[in-house]
Parts: sequence; C-alpha cells; structure tokens
Amino acid sequence: MDKYDIIIIGGGIVGLATAYQLSIKKKGLKIAVLEKEDQLALHQTGNNSGVIHSGLYYKPGSLKAKNCVGGYKMLLDFCDQNEIKYELCGKVVVATDEFQLSQLDVLRDRGAKNGLEGILKLNESELKEYEPHVSGIAGLYVPQTGIIDYKEVANKYAELFKKNGGEIHLNAKVENIILKGGERILNTNKGDFKTNVIVNCAGLYSDKVAKMTGQKMNVKIIPFRGEYYELKPEKHHLVKNLIYPVPDPNFPFLGVHFTRMINGGIEAGPNAVLAFEREGYSKTDINVAELLESLTWPGFIKVASKYWKTGFGEMYRSFSKSAFTKALQKLMPELKEEDLMPGGAGVRAQACDKNGGLIDDFLILESEGVVNVCNAPSPAATSSLSIGDVVSDKILDQF
Repeated sequence: MDKYDIIIIGGGIVGLATAYQLSIKKKGLKIAVLEKEDQLALHQTGNNSGVIHSGLYYKPGSLKAKNCVGGYKMLLDFCDQNEIKYELCGKVVVATDEFQLSQLDVLRDRGAKNGLEGILKLNESELKEYEPHVSGIAGLYVPQTGIIDYKEVANKYAELFKKNGGEIHLNAKVENIILKGGERILNTNKGDFKTNVIVNCAGLYSDKVAKMTGQKMNVKIIPFRGEYYELKPEKHHLVKNLIYPVPDPNFPFLGVHFTRMINGGIEAGPNAVLAFEREGYSKTDINVAELLESLTWPGFIKVASKYWKTGFGEMYRSFSKSAFTKALQKLMPELKEEDLMPGGAGVRAQACDKNGGLIDDFLILESEGVVNVCNAPSPAATSSLSIGDVVSDKILDQF
C-alpha cells in the first residue's frame, strides 16, 4: 500500500493549484493527487468560458472577493513566468432597463471596495464606443477582466507539481475512506492509498467525498448545466470583447453573455438548468439516483419553489433556440437565430443548504487530518492559486 503525507482528491484546477502550492512551500513531503478520469481538468476546469474575473461582483470581505482579487494577481504573474497566453481585454456590464441602474452602482461600489481601479461608468453613447452593436441605457467598463485557457493553466500546475516530486494517479476513483487512528486509508479502484492528511477538491462530488471523511454535511451539491451557442464566424465582428448583463442579485448566475475566447470564436450563453446527473453535459444525460437526490433535497425544493419562474425560463431556453436568441437580443437586438450554432456545455457544482440557500461564497470545512473544499464555483479558476495558498496553509498547520 502506497503511503503519503498528503493526498489530494480531484485533478481539477483547484486541486492541482493546491498540490503545486504545497510542493513549493514544504519540500520533502510525499504528496499525491488522485483523479478518477483518464486526464486532468476534464470537468469544471475544462468546460468553463475561460474568463479571468476581476472581483467586480463579490461582496467585499467574502472569501470570493479576497481570493479573486489576490488570485487574479497571482495568476497573471504565474502566466507571465510560464509563458501562458492570456489577454486583459476588459468587459462591459450593460444595463438595459431603468431598474438595473441602481444595481450598476452597487457593482461599481463593490469593485472599488475590492481594489479595482479604472472602472468607468458609461452612458448610452459611450457604451457604443466599446461595443458598437450593444443596446443599453448605461454600463460599466471593467479593464481588469481577461480571457485565458484554464486547462492549459491546470496542466502547467500539474507539470510543475510533478517536477517538484509530486505524484499524479489517473483513473483512481476514491470509493471509500477509512479513518484509522492518525492515518486515513483511501480505497480506490486502483488499489489502496494511505495518508496522514486528505484534501478534498472533488468538485461535483465534493459533498460525497466529504461524507466519506466523516464530515457532517448541511449542504448538497446540486449540478446546474450551462449550455452555450457560438456565433458563426461571419458574425464575430458583432462582439469586440466581453459583454455581460447586470446580474440578478438574488441568483448566483451571471445571465447569458458574450465571451470572446482566447483560442478564437465567440461564445454566447450560458443558461442555467438543473442537470439530471452530476456530470450531465447534455439534455439526454440522466442518472436516476443522482436526479432523485437533487429533487428530494429539502434545500432544492425550497429553491425550486422560490425561483420556479426563473427556472422555467432557463429550461425553456434550453429547448428553444428562439427563446435563447431572444434573451441574447436584450443585449444585441440585431442578432438573429441563424447567427448562432451549437456550442459546448459545462456543469457547475452549486452547493445548496437544507434551508434553500444557494451558497454564494467558497466553503472550506476542516477537521483533524482533513480539509474539504465543498463549494468552489466561479471565480475558482481565477482564484485557484489563492485558494491553493489558503488550503495549503490549513494543511501545513496540521503538521
């Protein structure tokens, strides 16, 4: 049986950033990453829109705000040092109705409190200077926002972690965890692994792994699928950089938007619909047991009853290209249904508590010999090095 000082469960960007941070902070530790797939960064990391978030949206003082702002700087420094391509192209947040103007001011204030400089309030004509094809009555220009390929970043973390002596085991799915004195034994389909400390960065299955570690859970991961369209190449001129709506402050999703991608192309979306399995990337992916877990969770029942109109609209857009187009036309009226072609999809691991709260902040739970990262939605990729820094410090405190 292989024995390690630390085992990290999950080979996504947060798990790999934590592994990398540990490998440079404490030489000589024997550290392994266990990933159930045959490649790294396959799920949330490999299916996001590749946006470098600035910290505009997050409540000042929250873990999201602190880690996004700190992680942003760490990420750019890391990319500069390792010749990873990125672009700080900026974005506009567009108000299309009068009632959104006050929320625009809230966002500007949050951005300032989170240390963002150079945010510009735009009137209707100024908005057109940044994005000529957008329709809005006011907006914000945020210069710090950028684009990147997070899968490339994650693989570079992995490369450097291994160079520093770390091990990565692919096709190693954790099926059970046995707590035995000061040791923890992880039963996997690839054999047993023994360790002193477990770090759970299992993303869509983080709540299930946390339960295996003995953590009492008041939250469950509810999977939400986000589906994208792409603009046809002849319509790429409609979008210069990134165009976002003013988000609904009561709902932890940013709404359909336009994103220029680092490797070419323009994404439009996503919507946000309940996925019928935790890794359900298409409408036909259904895992009955996992779906029933979501539908019978008391918190989700409360969320569904509160946001049923919003949820119905998102589901309708999932099955209706014309409805999806109509949502995009709020930002860009000249866009036509035939300008869109099917794009990819991602699944977001959204923690939901028993009382119907969609957990908006990062959630990290600690117990002896265990650190569980139980909620790390966007901007976790932007924040990955900062989260890895925080989690690695928590781990090293246990030695």
